[in-house]
Amino acid sequence: MAEFLPQIIMIVALFALMYFMLIRPQKKKDDEVRRMREALRVGDDILTIGGIYGKIVRIKEDRLIIQVGTDKTKIEIAKWAVNNVENKDESRVKETAEEKKVTPKSIKKLGEKTEPAAEAAGDQADAEE
Repeated sequence: MAEFLPQIIMIVALFALMYFMLIRPQKKKDDEVRRMREALRVGDDILTIGGIYGKIVRIKEDRLIIQVGTDKTKIEIAKWAVNNVENKDESRVKETAEEKKVTPKSIKKLGEKTEPAAEAAGDQADAEE
């Protein structure tokens, strides 16, 4: 039994490495794509996996109707065919900006980001003197 222990440990380590290097990042990417597709709204400009740019005019359960071209041709596509949201509806962007609340924690984070720049500016002022 002792002679097989190093081999078993190597196999377990290999599976763990495969999980953290391949499976886990792919699951994160899949979740991100799923959230993007769930967040689609009428008025969003999208790019399909086939390379078609269009604007969403209607959303059904698992399908979208998009408007393409200058003659405003309407095409029905599957939701899974959306590759990227190019330009979100401007009114929705304004709504989400208003929804963001300022909290003491967010202020602290902003302060942390600006402090090193302020210190660098102070160091430059000291060097000039």
